[in-house]
Amino acid sequence: MIRSILPFLVSKLTVTTGKNWWLTALIWLAAIAPATALDLRVAIQQNVKQINVGSSTKAIVRDESGRALGEIQGMNGFTAQAKGGSVALDRWNGGAIWVEPTAGGVVWVGDRWYRGRALLVRTGSGLTAVNYVDLEHYLYSVLGSEMNGNWPQEALKAQAVAARSYALYQRQSANAVFDVGDTDSWQVYTGVDRESVGTQMAVEATKGQVIIHNGRIINAVFHSSSGGCIDNVEEVWMQALPYLRTKKDYDQGAPVYQWSKPFSRDQLSRRVTGVGEVLSMEPERVTTCGRIVSMRVKGDKGVRSVSGDALRAALDLRSTFFSVSPQGGQATKSNSKPSPLSFVVNGKGFGHGLGLSQYGAYNLATQQRWNYQQIVLYYYDKTTLAKIEVK
Repeated sequence: MIRSILPFLVSKLTVTTGKNWWLTALIWLAAIAPATALDLRVAIQQNVKQINVGSSTKAIVRDESGRALGEIQGMNGFTAQAKGGSVALDRWNGGAIWVEPTAGGVVWVGDRWYRGRALLVRTGSGLTAVNYVDLEHYLYSVLGSEMNGNWPQEALKAQAVAARSYALYQRQSANAVFDVGDTDSWQVYTGVDRESVGTQMAVEATKGQVIIHNGRIINAVFHSSSGGCIDNVEEVWMQALPYLRTKKDYDQGAPVYQWSKPFSRDQLSRRVTGVGEVLSMEPERVTTCGRIVSMRVKGDKGVRSVSGDALRAALDLRSTFFSVSPQGGQATKSNSKPSPLSFVVNGKGFGHGLGLSQYGAYNLATQQRWNYQQIVLYYYDKTTLAKIEVK
C-alpha cells in the first residue's frame, strides 16, 4: 500500500492501469500476501560469449522451471557459455539457469560479488546475466557507486529516494529479461564492494520512500554537477515534464564545477569531421542555462551544424555546458583573420544537468543544513514524498 510519510506532505496517490499496472498489482498483493521483498532485475552483463559465475556459500543450481540441477560449493565457480539455444554451466544445461546462494551468501558474476541470486539467459547471440536483488539492497550499492558513502547522511538520503524512484519508474517499462542495467546509462550498480555503513544507513532511513507527481512515481533523473544551473528537461531531451524545471544549483566548489580541455587544431579536426581543418565553433542553439543544443562548426572546406550531445561524445567532455575558444594563429596576406593553431574547451558541470545535482545536494546538506526532504523537493518541482510498502 502507499501512504504519505510526512504529515505536512499529504499525498493522495491515485493508482491507475496502463503504465502503472505493476503498482496496482503491488497494492493488491499487499492485501493478500505475506511480507516479502521487492526484487529488482539488474542486467550485469549483456549478450556476451561467456560469464564467470560462483558463490561465497553453497549455491543451488536450478533450471528455468525451478527444478534443482545440482550445487556449487562455496568459493567455487564455473564459466557459463551459450550452447545452441541453451545455457551451459559445467555439466548442467537449460533454457535458463539460476544460481542461488544459500545461508545469506553472495553470488559472483563476471568479476564482482552481488547480493541476491543470478539468472543466466540466452539473448541475441550470447548470454545475459541478471541479478535478482532486493530493491533496498540494490540501493546500498547504487549510493556507494553514485556518491561517496562518507558524504553527509542528508545528501545520501536524498540520493536514496531519487535512486529508488528512478529504478521503480524504469521498472514500469522494463523488458522481458531485466528492469535496469548497471551502467551510468541507468544508474551505476557495482555490487557489494561499494556498500558502506553510510549507504546502508541512508537507504534504511528512507526505506520504501519515493517521489510522486499527480499520484505517479517520477522519472527522478540526477547527475553529478550542473555547473550552477539546472535546465528544463525539454531543452535537453524531448518531453516536457512539470517536475524537471530550470533552477539555480548549489554545486559551487565541486571538483567538476568548472573544467577545461585543450585540443590542437589537428586533434579537433580529426574528431569533428566533415569541414576539413576546423577554424571556429560557435553556438547555434543553447538551453536556458547555456548548454549547447547545436554548434556551428566552420572549417576550411565547409560548414556544418553538430549537436551538443554529438560533440560531447566526440570530444569526450563532461557535459554539453561548454564553449570553444581558438588559440594562437597568424594572419597571412591571403587571410587577414588568423587560423587558430589550437582550441580550448571551457566547460561546467558533469552530466546532463537535469533533476538532482549530487554536489548540489552535498552543499545544501553541509552549508545550508537542509534535510533530505527539502533537498528532494527543491530539485523536483511540484512533487511530494510517499512510501510504498509491500505486505
